[in-house]
Order: sequence, then C-alpha cells, then structure tokens
Amino acid sequence: MKQVYEFKEGGKEMIPILGGKGGNLSEMVKIGLPIPYGIIVSTTACNQYFKDGEKLSESLKKEILKNIQILENATGKKIQSENPLLVSVRSGAPVSMPGMMDTILNLGFNDYVAQKMLDITGDEEFVYSSYLRFVQMFSEITEGIDRKRFTELKSDNYKDQINEGKQIYKNECGKEFPENFKEQIFYAVKAIFDSWNNDRAILYRKLNNIDNNMGTAVIIQEMVFGNLNEKSGTGVLFTRNPSTGEDKIFGEVLLNAQGEDIVAGIRTPDDINLLKTTMPVIYDELVKTTKKLEKHNKDMQDIEFTIENSKLFILQTRNGKRTPEASLKIAMDMVEENILTKEEAILKVEPSSINKLLTGDFDEKSLKEAVFLTKGLAASSGVAVGRIMFDSKRVKIREKTILIREETSPEDLQGMALAQGIVTLKGGATSHGAVVARGMGKCCVTGCSEIKIDEIKRTMTVGEHVLKEGDFISVSGHTGEIFLGKIPLKENSFSDELKEFILWAADMKRMEVRMNADTPEDAMQGKLFGATGIGLCRTEHMFFKHDKIWAIRDFILSDRGEEKKKSLEKLFELQKKDFLEIFEILDGSEVNIRLLDPPVHEFLPKTKEDREKMAEILEKPVEEIEIRIRKLKDENPMLGHRGCRLGVSYPELYRMQGKAIMEAAYECSKKGIKVLPEIMIPFIMEAKELAYLKKEIEEEIKNLFEEIGGKVEYKLGTMIEIPRACLLADEIAEHADFFSFGTNDLTQMSMGLSRDDSVKFLDDYREKGIWEGEPFYSIDTKSVTKLVEIALKNAKPVKPDLKIGVCGEHGGDPKSIEFFENNNFNYISCSPFRIPTAILAAAQAYLRKEKK
Repeated sequence: MKQVYEFKEGGKEMIPILGGKGGNLSEMVKIGLPIPYGIIVSTTACNQYFKDGEKLSESLKKEILKNIQILENATGKKIQSENPLLVSVRSGAPVSMPGMMDTILNLGFNDYVAQKMLDITGDEEFVYSSYLRFVQMFSEITEGIDRKRFTELKSDNYKDQINEGKQIYKNECGKEFPENFKEQIFYAVKAIFDSWNNDRAILYRKLNNIDNNMGTAVIIQEMVFGNLNEKSGTGVLFTRNPSTGEDKIFGEVLLNAQGEDIVAGIRTPDDINLLKTTMPVIYDELVKTTKKLEKHNKDMQDIEFTIENSKLFILQTRNGKRTPEASLKIAMDMVEENILTKEEAILKVEPSSINKLLTGDFDEKSLKEAVFLTKGLAASSGVAVGRIMFDSKRVKIREKTILIREETSPEDLQGMALAQGIVTLKGGATSHGAVVARGMGKCCVTGCSEIKIDEIKRTMTVGEHVLKEGDFISVSGHTGEIFLGKIPLKENSFSDELKEFILWAADMKRMEVRMNADTPEDAMQGKLFGATGIGLCRTEHMFFKHDKIWAIRDFILSDRGEEKKKSLEKLFELQKKDFLEIFEILDGSEVNIRLLDPPVHEFLPKTKEDREKMAEILEKPVEEIEIRIRKLKDENPMLGHRGCRLGVSYPELYRMQGKAIMEAAYECSKKGIKVLPEIMIPFIMEAKELAYLKKEIEEEIKNLFEEIGGKVEYKLGTMIEIPRACLLADEIAEHADFFSFGTNDLTQMSMGLSRDDSVKFLDDYREKGIWEGEPFYSIDTKSVTKLVEIALKNAKPVKPDLKIGVCGEHGGDPKSIEFFENNNFNYISCSPFRIPTAILAAAQAYLRKEKK
C-alpha cells in the first residue's frame, strides 16, 4: 500500500489522504505556481502508526527515504552534501486546524551542513541562527522541551548557543542530539503524527466537530529562507478581507524572517502594503497569484509565502476562514465576477453563519478581554447584554435585562418577552425556555448547572463570583458562554444582501420550509424570513400570552359537565380569533395546526396568588382547587395524560378545536382569502386512537358545514413521535393524509433521554468518548433516523401520496436537514428565526444529493 506521495502525484481530490495542505500544494504544482517541491506522508500512514502502537513501520521508513531521493533529484540538492538539502516538516490534516499541530523548520542541519551553508552564503549569522532555530524546534517538538529554556542561554554567539542547546537536549533526554538526517526525519515524522493527539488539537476538534479518526499528513518540503537577507521575507495574506469581504489583499509581512516568526508572534509584522514600496515586483506577482488561486479554487484563499533573495515562493494555500458577513459578501461578489455560479455560491456559506447575521454577535476584540463566568447549552442563537433578574415580574420594558431562572414556565412568558436574553439552570435544547426563546428570536442559554441562585438574598454565585440582582452580564446564545459585565455588540439584521442570497437558495431547494408559529406575530416573522407555510401551530402555546393562560387552566381544572362546557365555549372564541388572524397572514399557504397537547403540569397554577385567582374564576374554595391540582398531577408528565389521550378522555375538546379551525377557515374563504388547513392529532401510538378521533372531528366539521351551508377543503393527519407509531405506521397511514415527525419526543423515547435532564451528564459521556454530538440538536443516526426510515418504509406502500414532514427542533438543523432531504420529505418546519438557515441548508442538501 502506497503511503508516501510526491506533490505531482496528488491533487485536491486526494485531500482525505494527503491532507488539506498536501492536496493544495499538489494542486498549485499543477497550475505552475512557484512551490518549494516536496513529498507527503499520508493520513493513511498516520492512522496505521497509531494502530501499530505509535511506531513507524520499517516499510514506511523505506518509502520515506526513497521519496527523499526523489526530492533530492527534483531540487538538485542532496542531504548532508556540498550543496545540502534542508527541509521543513509540517502537519497537514484533511480539515484546517490552524496552529493546533506542530512544525519543524530547517531539518537536516548538523555541524558539517552548517559549514557548507556558510561556504555558499558567506553569512554566518544567517546560517547559525537557522541552525539554532532547528535545534530549539526539534527539541521542543520531538521531546517536549520547553522553548523558554532556549531564551535563557548564557552565550552571546550562535555557535556556542547551539552547543548549549544540544546540551539541554542531552540533559533532558539522556542522549546526544541526533546529527544524522535519517534519525532526524524519523523523529520529526513521529512527532508530527503524535501532535494529532496533543491537548490543543483534541480540544479544537471537539469544539469544531472534527472527526478524531482522520489523522494528519506530514509535508516534507524543500526549505526556502525568508531570513537569508534584506531581500527576503515571509508573510501571510488573505486574498480578500476576512472580516468584511472587501476585494482587497489583507495580510502581513516580515522582512528577513522565517514563517514561524509570524505564526508564533515572535516579531511584530508589517502590513502587506509595505511590499508595494520595498518589493513592488514581488507585490505585483503576489496580486496576480492571488487572483489565479481564487479562480482555480473558487474561493477566498489564506496564503503563506516566503521571499528568498527576491524570489517568491508559495508555501501553502487553503480556503480562508472568515466572518459570517465576509462569507456572504465574498460568495455574492464571486457570482458577479463569474468565478462562481449561484449554485456554487450557495454551497460556500455555512448555514450556521446565517444565525449570526440575523441575531448579531459580540465585538471580537472586546470578547477576548471579557471575564468568563460559565458555559451552558447554546439553546437559541443571538447575544444579549443586560442586568440579571431572577423574577419575571421584575423585568421592565425599558430596561435591558437577562432573565435567570431555575427553569421557565408559561408564567414567565411576559418576562421572557421583555428580557434581552434568558438563562436557565436546568433544561436542554428543547426545554420550555429554549423553545419559546427560539420562537421569539431571543438569545437563550440553558443547563447552566454551575450557577447557584439565592432567592432570598437575590444573588447568584458562579465559582468565585457573587453577582447581585441588577449586575450586568453578557450572554452568547451562539456558544452558550456567559461573561461578566457588558461586552459591546455588533448589530446585524436581515439585510437586502442576505434576503437576495436566501431567495437564491429558496429557488434551488426541493423541500418546503415551513415555520413553527403559534401566534400572528410568529406567522408574520416567519413569512418575512421566507417560510412557505406553517408546519406546526401548537394550540396550547396560543394560551401563553396575555391572560389567555387562565382559559386553558379553566378547562383543565373544571369538572365534567356544565363547568367543562362553559370553559370550552371560552376556548372556542379564543381559538377561532387566533386562527382567523393566522389564516389571513398565511393567505394561500398550508397551516398545520396541532390539536391541544398541553403538558398539564406546566399550566397548573403554582403560586398561592394564582390558586386564589383560579378559585375566583371557578367560584370554588381554594381548598377545592388544590385538591383538583393534586388529582391532575402526572408522575411522569412526558408519558402522562397528554395529546390524543386528552382527546379520547374529552372528545368534546378536539371537536371544539376542529370546529374553531374550520369556522375560521370558512369565514376567511368568504373574504377571498385562500385557506389550506391541516389538522394534526398528536401523540398517537395506536391506529384505533387516530380512527376514533378522526371520526369525532370529521363529524363535528360535517355538522358545521351543514349549518353554514358551505365547506372548505382540509387535511387531517398525525404527529409521529412515539416509537410504536413508527413500527405501526402502515396501520396508522390508512387514517392519515400526512405524517409530521415530532423528533423531539421521538428522540427522548427511543433513547430514554430527558431533553431537560440529559445536559447534566452528556458532557461526561462526550469527554469519555462514549457519546458525540447533541441528540436534541442533530438527529441521532443510530436510532431515531432508523425509526423514521422504518415508518416511511411501512407507510408509503399503504398510501403513496402521504405527505411527510418534520416539526421537531431538528427541522432547523443543517445536519438533520440533509437526512430529511435524502429521504424525500415534503417539508421541514422550524422556529421563525431559523427559517433562513433552514432554507440555505435545504438548498445545499438538495444540490449535494443531485451531484451524487
């Protein structure tokens, strides 16, 4: 098996084997750019090294040496000869991990080579400073000797310092510094492989969701010297401004220096424009090279270069990292410049960056100086700065506040609406606080278990910090991080450029992107962002706002008979009014309405004042209300008396909702508003449940149509969120016009995970390699996706035209959207502020599928 490659043997298509650096260097050789030639030890060899117990095999050593001979022939230089070849040894993972792994420069030096270099250059300082740098880098990278030891050398001339450095090596390692090239190169390759698993590389991969099994390639490349003389130098540049996207070279240069001086911050570099005056020919050549590389790679490039005695060499190029603002501008500008097609531009922008464009972010410079407090789960994108408040009722409309609660409930809604951001000590990505915050477009961080609240003293403690109510904090819903004090913000919005870009994506996607919207305000927001309808209207959420919560409490706590009948009449009027407003806004688009699925425990009055108010409404003693509350308590609310089970117990409830939906739909249709209602029955586990409730609802709707002398077309389907429903999907499909997968509950029940409580221990699982990812953000591919596939396989033969959608949190997650596209879902649905992200992700998923 081939393990080592020449540059001319590779290309971008081999990046998984050659690494990003190796693949791009090979590509630059193809297009004739001035590249110091080299060879690549593959990622395959790296993975085999770890399988072999971190040992270089004899076959790999032979292959490396054979290719070193090829490098000698290509350069006209030979190892440890009259015209000596020196090499750099660098890491090069398939995915860019800047600064995370190691590099050794000037490898091949020994006393003999130093003398030959001196004979050629006549520059003692250049030769021996380069030799000393090799000794220091080799010692640090291969043996872990602290580089500070080399800042404490006693001698003041390079020759003596080199000997001191070698003595440090011997004292630390118990062996002589290697003088032989073979020994040096094998030590170096082993060290670069080992750096794949250093602490900073492991952490970087964890933070950026990079596969631990990729391994790194090792690039062995002819050295060119930016520190040769005053006509030499080194630099790093971006072909466009990585912060703004402006089409102008952006970078830094150091004259008479080696590349690591910039990367390591050893010297302060100058602006790249210095070359305009000091080396104008080189500057012009750089500009031409940047344009050539951009056109070839079809992206903004991050380039490392060296100038050796007025000759330019390109050491590396890769797609440059950039801000969300720059990413959007560069993609759109490159379409204008005919570098990219619109389809290619769509694939260049990370869907996750759209959230930051919509919801803003912290000023980067200020963020670096901020005092970190703690980190929770990034539950809703955005950033917020405000005074901490522990009580929803104390949040003021004209004051910037962060609401901090142990966990939120519907009673916190007013405070949540007024606050800039929400932090909860408990809860996960789909807890009440997270879901409501996303619907509002509010920044939210959940599961902050390190925060301790003292309700009496009105303080919170995080580690050594004790904060009083009213103190300022800054919260990032992008990362889950919380900082002390006020961090300045970069404000963003749904700009004209972003709107145009999302319109491009909307034209390319196949799936509909609908919104989860429970109120007219949600519906307006989602429509503005490009949603083509509503995929989930949670009717119980309609009672969160204003004083509507008392109407649903009235129904829940009423006795059967007249009390229940009166409460249903109140609910009917409230529901019909909301449906009228939503249908008007969504003129001509589908509106999928989930019938009541109230988590009863969230709606029951908790405080003494609320129980007293409930007693007044029902005209009952407080003691009677407390008895009713105790009777209604579910030991396990998630699996309790909810969803269609309420409909079976109280069929009049779902009949009322069916009538309210269709009466509102009919009234709208009479005004010329096109209405496409979809009635969704939740929490089905058995076909007979759906058949029974369908019959009840259709009978109520039939009676209504006879009474009003007209009709409106509608669909009736169900939410598939219980594993049993997936297994029995063929039986359930016989009674349904559509399936909408509720992947939140499907995840909880198939994995036995509470979405609120799992945040307490999943980090332990991730750290110990038991689990990767966040199952309530990205759909679990080992259980949940298989259940979905079983359901589709069972249901489609029974009803080929069955419409398939998803309305769990995964409907707004790019990784999950890829799965839904590949399984030909008709639509996805997510919270309004995630619509642009979902549209872009849906377009990308479809374009990738079409390429296969």
